[in-house]
Amino acid sequence: MDELPDCPKCHSDCVYEDGLMLVCPVCAHEWSKDQVAIDSDAKPVTRDSNSNILEDGDDVVVIKDLKVKGSSSVVKVSTKVKNIRLVDGDHDIDCKIPGIGQMGLKSIFVKKG
Repeated sequence: MDELPDCPKCHSDCVYEDGLMLVCPVCAHEWSKDQVAIDSDAKPVTRDSNSNILEDGDDVVVIKDLKVKGSSSVVKVSTKVKNIRLVDGDHDIDCKIPGIGQMGLKSIFVKKG
């Protein structure tokens, strides 16, 4: 039996074949065997709350009040953040927020502005 690739979405090794598709039971991601070869060279894509693709230098708008950890400050809804930088990790975006300073944001709490 040949070695099955890890899940490209959650990197789990619990992948199984279902007909022509590969399925990950951990995150329910399905993909074809042919797609593995194509996706192995692709860069990870970061998307905002509306599934728009984000890139370095984009401007975004915060869609939810966010508490700043270790401070009593709050990032208010509709705060505009300019010139974002995408990074790896659980916080996808590094940015400088006016009045607060440098901070990391998750892409699910912003929309492209």
